[in-house]
Amino acid sequence: MKKLICLILLIPSLIACSQGNSAPEPLVAQSISEHDRCHLCGMMITKYPGPKGALQLKSAEILPKFCSTRDMFNFALQPENKRQISHLMVHDMGVTEWENPQDTSFIDATKAWYVYGTSRKAVMGSAVASFSTKESAEAFAEEFGGAVLQYEQITLGLLAGE
Repeated sequence: MKKLICLILLIPSLIACSQGNSAPEPLVAQSISEHDRCHLCGMMITKYPGPKGALQLKSAEILPKFCSTRDMFNFALQPENKRQISHLMVHDMGVTEWENPQDTSFIDATKAWYVYGTSRKAVMGSAVASFSTKESAEAFAEEFGGAVLQYEQITLGLLAGE
């Protein structure tokens, strides 16, 4: 009887310990095909150089893809869109080619470093170049100009040139 009581008292602890111990799901961006169009502007995504963006909405019915990180931010930072997003992804331009970024180089946009105001061009002008490390972003900025920023520093005002 004593063992049974101990077991009954132990069960809630076992249940509590088993919850939340699973590893978080890795971020996986959907492949960008040659026919995919930008969710914001409608342009063909792979036709242009520079880093691209992708995000996942909490509803998971739509997986928006963007021809540039600038377009992704212009969509994602809108208050009505912000609360619907579960994950944001951008290309790590430190490990992929500028002219043809590869889907295997997508990283978590919230942990990336950015170079804003660079002379490197993307789809619609100056790129918001994305990197997985501050060192890569600084090296890029030294070569092509621009300010090194963290995710939280990218704002609609910044993108609008305010």
